[in-house]
Amino acid sequence: MIKSMTGFGKSILQLPTKKITIEVKSLNSKNLDLNARIPSQYREKELEMRKTIAKTLVRGKVDFSLYVEVTGEENSTKINKDILMDYVKQLESIHNPGDRLEIIKMAVRMPDALKTERAEIDEEEFVAITKGLNDALDAIESYRNDEGKALEKDFKIRIENIGELLQKVIKIDPERMESVRERLHKAVSELKEQVDENRFEQELVYYLEKFDITEEKVRLANHLEYFTTTINTKDSNGKKLGFITQEIGREINTIGSKSNYAPMQQLVVQMKDELEKIKEQLLNIL
Repeated sequence: MIKSMTGFGKSILQLPTKKITIEVKSLNSKNLDLNARIPSQYREKELEMRKTIAKTLVRGKVDFSLYVEVTGEENSTKINKDILMDYVKQLESIHNPGDRLEIIKMAVRMPDALKTERAEIDEEEFVAITKGLNDALDAIESYRNDEGKALEKDFKIRIENIGELLQKVIKIDPERMESVRERLHKAVSELKEQVDENRFEQELVYYLEKFDITEEKVRLANHLEYFTTTINTKDSNGKKLGFITQEIGREINTIGSKSNYAPMQQLVVQMKDELEKIKEQLLNIL
């Protein structure tokens, strides 16, 4: 089973005096890159929430947002009365005293005229936030699993396509080797010189061994099988699948460089095309 790194989860909490919205979005990344946007009053709990997210999502570029909307009579901003009145007196000494409303408007904008009392986090409220965060993480995990299933289906089809192309390579390989042999015979005959037949056969064997792709065919088949086996395990391991595709690519490239035969090279190009599509999608696998 594989899992995508792309996902989105959302949870909304309706508390007596607040509406809290929790959103978690993730994209692909080599490691966990977590960006948190939360109100300052919840900063002391940020590390705890980060640990919860990291434990669940493991990898990806993750944006975590916590929005708070006050719906009750709760108000943490208060007028600093003593400082405000002092500002009013000072402004009246340099401004028209009769225009008191305008003076108060000016005084309110002065430093420290308003004070924000930082409310302590209510433990019951944070328990609700933790539950909301877990609900959002459950939603994003469900999204990731659904994306993973779609990608898994696509991977299996493309691996099967490469396997079918490999069978075609195996089928035309004897024909390719015979073609190579004939070209070597023709090249030697055009020299119009006496050639030692035994020495020629030795050289022929040497060149045919250089063009032999038996080992590459076996290794490629094994790598394709290993890729499929890894997909079917219960764990999602995008990095491991990435390593396997590197090995698959290496064998395909070697077959292409050794083939020296147009029909086989065409098959190699098709295998490379399928593999590139797999590599592109693997970047998004957890």
